[in-house]
Amino acid sequence: MKKLIFDGDGAVVGRIGSVAVRELLKGNSVFILNCDKAVVSGSRKIIVGRVEQLRTMGRGGSMKGPNFSKNPEKLIKRMIRGMLPWNRPRGRAAYKRLKCFVSGENSGISDEEIKNAKRFKSTNFKKSMTIKQISGALN
Repeated sequence: MKKLIFDGDGAVVGRIGSVAVRELLKGNSVFILNCDKAVVSGSRKIIVGRVEQLRTMGRGGSMKGPNFSKNPEKLIKRMIRGMLPWNRPRGRAAYKRLKCFVSGENSGISDEEIKNAKRFKSTNFKKSMTIKQISGALN
């Protein structure tokens, strides 16, 4: 089992997620750093509206799911959970091997490993938002 470290600074969430899911299902541990700097492409109104819709679905009398958090690392983790086969033991075990952090601090990863983390090519979209902006826009 390998320990893979990804840097989310300027990377698209879907691209990080697809690579992370593939490695998690192989049995590797995945650490994602700088979750708050990852980017979601699209207009602000649509992105925030979709996340707010998912957050309000869990509210009500019974308080059953789905539960979405405002924290950037938990938002990324929940987005990646949607890509995993959650109804299978293999998917749940893979989810436990995923760790997300807002920065490299307090992650238990050495500075040398952080420098060697895989960085994704950052793309400039006309309409995009960082995860930090999304979590700040939520109620």
